[in-house]
Amino acid sequence: MALYELHGRPPLDRPVLVVGMEGWIDAGLGAATAMATLLGAVTTEPVATFDVDTLLDHRARRPIVRIIDGVNTGLRWPEIVLRGGHDADGHDLLLLVGPEPDHQWRAFTAAVGELALSFGVGLVIGLGAFPAPVPHTRPARLACTATSSELAQRVGYLPGALDVPAGVQAALERSFAELGVPAVGLWARVPHYAAAMPYPEASAVLLEGLTSVAGITTDTFDRQQSTGGIPFAIGP
Repeated sequence: MALYELHGRPPLDRPVLVVGMEGWIDAGLGAATAMATLLGAVTTEPVATFDVDTLLDHRARRPIVRIIDGVNTGLRWPEIVLRGGHDADGHDLLLLVGPEPDHQWRAFTAAVGELALSFGVGLVIGLGAFPAPVPHTRPARLACTATSSELAQRVGYLPGALDVPAGVQAALERSFAELGVPAVGLWARVPHYAAAMPYPEASAVLLEGLTSVAGITTDTFDRQQSTGGIPFAIGP
């Protein structure tokens, strides 16, 4: 059975696919806030929805029941959605949002890859944030993972070899590498002592990275206000 239902095919010209799924890992809610800002700044419509009964464990990600005066009026189920649209400057976008799947990662990444190829996606950008030994008094910085050395060098990376638990974003990145679609993961470095609380600087530098790498603009986000005037930096 197909893992998704296609709702429409808006006219998109080599869109950038931005991946911002809830799950491992998002220190300081950097990626979640950046994606919420992006969704608020661009006009999008649902392009495809995924079968959450197959992909999610509803005991881990329970639906929300609405109760009014003791009456069960309905449930709000979690959704994994691919949305299509464009930013204020006319850049075509696809946004993959929703909770990280609990099951069938290989099938899910194959389905996302199939959709991306059908829309002619030219670049994939994932958003995330991780706890790092950095102080809040220094400029927020990005590190990246990527499908090529050229992409990694454009953003900056942590040198050396590193084995860490993977999120579905990493699985998608490898899948796109096999499909020949360039993909880069932007990772905000969050002070480890601030990782459990909202850290707007992480969201700001992720949005700055979207602009730097793909030209995507989000005019509704006041970067200087969110960081208290702390400058941004991209690179190691």
